Amino acid sequence: MAEQETPTWKVSSRLRSNARALRKNSTDAERILWSELCDHRLNGAGFRRQVPIAGFIADFVCHQANLVIELDGCQHFSNEAEKSDASRTVAIETKGFQVLRFSNHDVMTNRAGVLETIAAAIAAGTPTPALPRKRERERTAIGARTASETSDESNKP
Repeated sequence: MAEQETPTWKVSSRLRSNARALRKNSTDAERILWSELCDHRLNGAGFRRQVPIAGFIADFVCHQANLVIELDGCQHFSNEAEKSDASRTVAIETKGFQVLRFSNHDVMTNRAGVLETIAAAIAAGTPTPALPRKRERERTAIGARTASETSDESNKP
């Protein structure tokens, strides 16, 4: 029995507990956006919220499209905060993610526009749409039956 490899990424317990606390204490804008993203509601893409990445906690992550969505409150609009956000964006992008930033105000007043932008990024970042699992199993079963029928016919004298 082969020994199972441990993951190469590590999330500190402090960062993990901070992410958990942020999930419990989300802002109004985060709750509104999450209601639109959860349960694969937007183009069938799965999202997670408050996910540790590169030593930071990203607000929303879609691994399928390598997409991170950040919501910024008014505290993010100072020069110092903008510099900090830029370095955070670079760190997350080096992990292979595209980062979209929206202000809380955008989410509250222009939800449809925010969702359109996210949907376009998902479409651009998703290599091919995945088939629903049930349909995929049916196609596999049909392909297996067709292959066995073909081999049965070739074995006939």
